[in-house]
Amino acid sequence: MLVQKYKDMLSGKSVIRQLSEFATARGKEIGYENVFDYSLGNPSVPVPQEFTDTMIHMLTTRETNELHGYSPSLGITSVREAVAASLEKRFGLPYRKEHIFMASGAAGALAHAFRLVTEPGDEILTFAPFFPEYHPYVDLTGAVLKVVPPDTENFQINFDMFEEMLTEKVMAVLVNTPNNPSGVVYSAATLKRLAALLSQKSEEYGHTIYLISDEPYREIVFAGVEAPCVSAFYDNTIMCYSFSKSLSLPGERIGYVAINPNCRDAEDMVNMCGQISRGIGHNCPPSIIQLAVAEVLDKTADLSVYETNMNLIYRELTELGFTCVKPGGTFYIFPKALEEDAKVFCQKALKYDLILVPGDSFGAPGYFRMAYCIDTEKVERSLEALRRFVREEYGR
Repeated sequence: MLVQKYKDMLSGKSVIRQLSEFATARGKEIGYENVFDYSLGNPSVPVPQEFTDTMIHMLTTRETNELHGYSPSLGITSVREAVAASLEKRFGLPYRKEHIFMASGAAGALAHAFRLVTEPGDEILTFAPFFPEYHPYVDLTGAVLKVVPPDTENFQINFDMFEEMLTEKVMAVLVNTPNNPSGVVYSAATLKRLAALLSQKSEEYGHTIYLISDEPYREIVFAGVEAPCVSAFYDNTIMCYSFSKSLSLPGERIGYVAINPNCRDAEDMVNMCGQISRGIGHNCPPSIIQLAVAEVLDKTADLSVYETNMNLIYRELTELGFTCVKPGGTFYIFPKALEEDAKVFCQKALKYDLILVPGDSFGAPGYFRMAYCIDTEKVERSLEALRRFVREEYGR
């Protein structure tokens, strides 16, 4: 007999993926260059040349067993050492290889983090707006994801609701900064207040409440915006990182778990990740990709196009009368729709070949997401379609 819970999930497929598939099909009809597809957060800038050169050099100079064999369960030792050294240099925390576990992207890192600190029935809190896949990521572990309603004024943390929901059943709090879908970066003041509450409640409840920091957009931060290191504010932080966005490598599925060196039982937690991987199949990321990213840890793709695109779209949205918090990073923007039901709003936009994602699944009904990781030339052409949409449908 097929497992019913997975069968049930077939009727709740990702809205983002469904819209992306619609855009692809529409592109076959009119040419994809004429579809203004803001659905999927797939990096649009090339991989750094240094990464490509590194791959070519390794393929022509190293033994195939080293490049294509299984890595150790925790990751290649030299790679873990390089990641730790980079983190220590950047953030001033005494990371060592014993605090690093190599994972198959941020999703793989999160899969380990959730299982490290929760049992079935425990709760994890996150903050709207949030990445919709957090629900299956958490709920299928047996833990329960609960979502704190958004502070729509600035998309920082709604602390009144957070304090109300931070009960004894909560074992971890999950943050994503810079944030998908809002593009907002949590301020130092927000992180200080969050850390203070977690410390207070951990003592009150007699158990550690861990902070899990999902950081795939850490390097995409715009001019004039400070992006504090989450782990610097709270000792019991589990950092989950991916190179997907910083190096434009989403298909390579490579990232890591970094346990704050000041976290209680940090080294045991990394060793436990090796055991968790035995049960969930997220073990041994590709050796060649581990070795390659270790050579370019301080490099990124040319991320400047995302800020260029953001400024174009934000300016146009505000001129058209949209309410919108200006992103501080990522390649997403999250405006308020021009009518109460964002699903209806996004459905109307399809007539203009504008592919927008309603905010309901992000925990913020009435808003919509635009993933502007597309060519700037296409962004510029899409603005006329956006103007026509707003004029003809809403009289603006």
